[in-house]
Amino acid sequence: MINLSEDRRGLSEVVSTLILLVVAVLLAAIVTYYATNITMTRTTTEDARVSKYHIWVNASGSIGAFKLQNLGGKDILIDKVVIRGVSCAWADVAYYRVQEGVDDVTGDFVLTYNETDGAFNATMVGIPAASWTTSGDSDIPMRSGETILFSVADPTNIGLDDIGTPISITVFTNNAQWIIETNVESAS
Repeated sequence: MINLSEDRRGLSEVVSTLILLVVAVLLAAIVTYYATNITMTRTTTEDARVSKYHIWVNASGSIGAFKLQNLGGKDILIDKVVIRGVSCAWADVAYYRVQEGVDDVTGDFVLTYNETDGAFNATMVGIPAASWTTSGDSDIPMRSGETILFSVADPTNIGLDDIGTPISITVFTNNAQWIIETNVESAS
């Protein structure tokens, strides 16, 4: 008579442990790949460049100007502009959306004097001052590949004593901060 219990054997404990271990490692790898994929697709496409930056000051006040380019693959929202650690009010920030292929913005900002109100203005060569607008109280959306010129009137914490001092200009977007440093220049 044949004993059936001896002929029927299952997997050994070692093989069962190895199978469970391989399944656990595969699940962990899949979760890691998924999390990395989600993170990378949301963070690598936002890329902005701040250039042509200046801060000028004289006895009547100060003014800042810079060029911002959205080099990333997605649209961004500019939340705020901070100069030397102080947030600038949107009412003091004028901007100009550069028309692709129309405007030449290879030049630099120039400082002009307005005889009507006795104030200095920062404009880009070839772009009339009347073309600049303010956003009011709302953030500024920026398309992928777009260039915007900014002029900030009277940053509150810049004075004559700051000429030659390096200060920071920070542009905040949804997911990042873009920080540059420049020396304060005399507007006289």
